[in-house]
Amino acid sequence: MRKRPAGGTIERIHRKGAPMTVLLIFGLAILLAAIVPGPDFAMVVRNTVMSGRGSGMWTAVGIGLGIAVWVVATSIGLAALLAASALAFTVVKLAGAVYLVYLGVRSIITAVKERRRPAAEIELDREMSRWAAFRSGLLCNLLNPKAAVLFTALMPQFLGTGEDGLVIAELAAVGMAVCAGFYLALANLIGLMRTILERPKVRAWLNGATGAVMVALGFRVAAN
Repeated sequence: MRKRPAGGTIERIHRKGAPMTVLLIFGLAILLAAIVPGPDFAMVVRNTVMSGRGSGMWTAVGIGLGIAVWVVATSIGLAALLAASALAFTVVKLAGAVYLVYLGVRSIITAVKERRRPAAEIELDREMSRWAAFRSGLLCNLLNPKAAVLFTALMPQFLGTGEDGLVIAELAAVGMAVCAGFYLALANLIGLMRTILERPKVRAWLNGATGAVMVALGFRVAAN
């Protein structure tokens, strides 16, 4: 009679995925990367300031999905190919830089226009569809070439801890949840200051400052 492994069926099934400690460490790594201000951070601030908390939250969801895409792409080798190909890396880098500069310039132009406009008129121009906010977050994340380098270096440390398909799915889910959760909290924090941000001069200043940061980040991405 064949002897059953210790731990029972439930434990054996659980071990097919990544251990909890591995998922926690991966989540912490994603959180630390999100905390460092960068294009994603600036995008959430920009959309929340310009169009309200809801837009910032949908932007956060888009960024979170981008993280999940990077996890899967890295695991199947696409991100490594991108990082290794000078041409592909340059194309993605320039596309991301142009996108950031474009959005930054738009924010600066909006800031200049808002300085002398009534608050009621500004309110009409604030609206951003959920899809537009979600798309901006997703594209901002996917067009960041440094993400390819980051995940190419990070993912091999976590693969091989269980059945690859399940581990990849778990890591993608954890990465998306942690990253989206952080930026959702950021959008809500900015949303709490709505009464202050509704002042035309304050909004104009924040739009201008955020736009300038995004333009600077765009040039920095292009230069590196």
